[in-house]
Amino acid sequence: MSKLFATAGAKLHIGAIKTFAGTDFVATDFTTGSPTWTEIGGTTNLGSVGDVSELITSNQIGAARTRKAKGTRNGGSMQVVCDLDYADAGQLAVVAAEKTHDSYAFRLTFNDAPAGGTPSIRYFTAFVMSAAEQFDEANSVMKLNSTLEVDSNIVRVAAAEA
Repeated sequence: MSKLFATAGAKLHIGAIKTFAGTDFVATDFTTGSPTWTEIGGTTNLGSVGDVSELITSNQIGAARTRKAKGTRNGGSMQVVCDLDYADAGQLAVVAAEKTHDSYAFRLTFNDAPAGGTPSIRYFTAFVMSAAEQFDEANSVMKLNSTLEVDSNIVRVAAAEA
């Protein structure tokens, strides 16, 4: 029987500028040298993230058939929504990152650690493409909506027993 894990308790952090150099990252690329991570507070939606392969097609006349192949992989776009907090260091870092042309390291930590163990983590680099404020109606909470364009592979670190 499989076990279900809630998104509740997950934490998204932004790190330093980190450029994808064309070779897939491994976990130590994000953990070596005591990197500084800043939690992005007030998250209400973490969207989705993960590779999708580009479809390559060739319409072959003689065979009257479209042939297909897998092309390059794309890490996708992660839509992150936060309750707007002008004092949150992580949200301020996201707003600042949107103003640059650099990609940044991100760490997503799940709330799935076994008793006394460590949780699952996802590491990746992304460009912060937007940091838009959403206001809506009178009885709405103001939001910060960010689009992270993933520019690397997703490094998956599994939860582990102590």
